[in-house]
Amino acid sequence: MKKLFKQIGIILTIIGLIVFISFVNHKIKLKNEDALFKTNGKIVEVNGHHLNVYLSGNPNSDFTLVFMSGAGTCSPTLDFKTLYALFEKDYQIAVVEKAGYGFSDISDISRDIDTILFETRESLNQAGVKNHKYILFPHSMSGIEALYWANKYPDEIKGIVGLDPSVPAAYQNTKINMFLLSAAKFGADIGLTRFLPYLVDSSSAIKDGNLTEEEKELYRVIFYRRTATTSMINEAKTIKANAKKLEEVDTTNVPMLFFISNGDGTGYSREEWRSFGVSYLANKQNGKYQFLDCSHYVHNIAYQQIYEESIKFINQLK
Repeated sequence: MKKLFKQIGIILTIIGLIVFISFVNHKIKLKNEDALFKTNGKIVEVNGHHLNVYLSGNPNSDFTLVFMSGAGTCSPTLDFKTLYALFEKDYQIAVVEKAGYGFSDISDISRDIDTILFETRESLNQAGVKNHKYILFPHSMSGIEALYWANKYPDEIKGIVGLDPSVPAAYQNTKINMFLLSAAKFGADIGLTRFLPYLVDSSSAIKDGNLTEEEKELYRVIFYRRTATTSMINEAKTIKANAKKLEEVDTTNVPMLFFISNGDGTGYSREEWRSFGVSYLANKQNGKYQFLDCSHYVHNIAYQQIYEESIKFINQLK
């Protein structure tokens, strides 16, 4: 028993040493990266915390295109850049980085759907967006917020271009692995992610998109600060309730065009993932969809096709 306890003590000491070294290394790197962690967006204050809103393009355009990130995407502004850059010459672009994402503050405020939507709309107002004729471009989990927005404020939403968006049925049988999320948060907080560079380098924005080398480096800087944040975890905890709340009020028939992936990266098979979006749109008068033979971050892979088809869709709304 003494020998066993000694071995356990040695193992715990080694683990503690690794954690300590990782944490110290992380803090030093964070300080060195402070100069790079600067936004070219607008910082506004909503609900007692600061949110980053990126604006570009033509402020006098017919519509404002709002890009809405999926769960856990560390830098929404950079993640969407490959796609929204194609629209900038003709339309105003807006990316609201929710609490815990990008250059926005990490906050433990409630992530229920009404709070998230309030913060998104208020951020756009405070950032100076004048044209409230919105076309929403939600990716993944933000499909729930976009559809809720269309139901709550139908006069604002002129169309939805879904970038492999989630719909309520996708969360009916979802089980959130809180242990895994907590472990990811712990690893990110102590800097263990820095010893696994493939995690960030395999991000679709870096691997598939058209970011410059400087933008890729900034994406890495943001990744080490905005992975599995408290805000992101709280979103995961409330997503089933948020999807249910949408389901209870969902009567919108706003024009929709969904780009649906092959399911890779969603946790579902191709057939099951595609069935969610197809079944949802079957009950909508103005819903269309296109299948894409690519993984979940469609906007970084099939961006040219999405741009061309979205322009056709938008032109029909004028």
